[in-house]
Amino acid sequence: MTPDSLRQDASQILQAALKAADPAWAVKQALRLQGGALTLDGRSLDLARFDRIVAVGAGKAGAPMAQALEEVLGDRLAGGLVVVKDGHGGATRKIRVIEASHPVPDERGVAAGQEIAAFLQANAGPRTLVICLLSGGGSALLVSPAPGLSLADKQETTRLLLACGADIAEINAIRKHLSQLKGGGLARLAGESQVASLIVSDVVGDRLDTIASGPTVPDQTTWADCREILTRHGVWQQTPEPVRRRIQEGLDGKLPDTPKPGQAQLAKVMNLIVAGNRQALDHAAATAGQLGYAPLILSSSIEGETCDIARMHAAMAREVRESGHPLPPPCCLISGGETTVTLNASPGKGGRNQEFALACALDLAGLAGVLALSAGTDGTDGPTDAAGAQADGDTVSRAKELGLEPRRFLAGHDAYNFFEPLGDLLITGPTRTNVMDIRLMLIGQ
Repeated sequence: MTPDSLRQDASQILQAALKAADPAWAVKQALRLQGGALTLDGRSLDLARFDRIVAVGAGKAGAPMAQALEEVLGDRLAGGLVVVKDGHGGATRKIRVIEASHPVPDERGVAAGQEIAAFLQANAGPRTLVICLLSGGGSALLVSPAPGLSLADKQETTRLLLACGADIAEINAIRKHLSQLKGGGLARLAGESQVASLIVSDVVGDRLDTIASGPTVPDQTTWADCREILTRHGVWQQTPEPVRRRIQEGLDGKLPDTPKPGQAQLAKVMNLIVAGNRQALDHAAATAGQLGYAPLILSSSIEGETCDIARMHAAMAREVRESGHPLPPPCCLISGGETTVTLNASPGKGGRNQEFALACALDLAGLAGVLALSAGTDGTDGPTDAAGAQADGDTVSRAKELGLEPRRFLAGHDAYNFFEPLGDLLITGPTRTNVMDIRLMLIGQ
């Protein structure tokens, strides 16, 4: 297999993964209207039970998900609201698409959250089916401060938690208790309605309580946890007074806690992941098999420092080439998840996927018949227009012919400016979805 044929095959495999991550395609695969029944991934709902079907949702993939839902349900859909990131809107017939700020929430997000809450309360009932469309970014976009709180109160509390070193689980525990919609709050507002959540996951492990802060999922944390977290980190007294008052009222039993596992209000909720990293990897593996490569999915939840993960992948590719383990060539090693780059004081231009490819290039130098590819499924890697990059055993020698020293670019986190003159950046354009990253190691015959 030539370097060009490996690149062509890698491109086909990546496109298959991106198709599986496409939110509209995923919704239409998961949701089927068959006669008088709506089938969700094999589970059937008799539509004769419902007088009204409505949709609400939040996230960067909200517009294509709404378009697909309208296509499936047609006139059976009464209407709905979804809030998406600025520039991620789209034409819809019955579901209104509202744009707001991401990743920093703004007052448009607050207004959208209040409108969704009011819409739910107006339409809720035992003969209502609420379809909730959730995707990455939903937590920042689905903004509905609890009564008595302002957006500024929530922002200041989050700032304090970040500054004192609280982890994401601790921050989310507080956020859920300060919101009407997060942490099962949306399901609570839906009342006696049947709720079906269709979810595009951008979270390692597909943790339902983390995606968009779990609007239709029970919350394991409590008011006591909130007080303990803020006290332990030494920021209780600095926390805005309305936030402290709300938590204290919760501790005193004056406010209900977030919905918990087993509570009746969540008994009529179905949560279905329609697209995630695992689905993208499965489609990549199927396409690799069709192209003649033995596929092996390593994991859909790889985390860690990007260069360390790259060296591990390159080492496995060398092992395949030299010993035929864990698979004989031709084969395709596939992984997903989301790695991290620890930046220095003056980083260059790039992202974790481009850095992965550059680190692989150094470890694969001189090794024939191997290609490494890494791409973000949202079409954006770091603050660049590239989704990622690809490299093979000739990358280092080709770069040096152009006067590019790969180790200097890697040390400066400047992978974009390394790969651009080589023509090895991956430019997909915005995909309007995000199921984290996909990495391929193709080892030819």
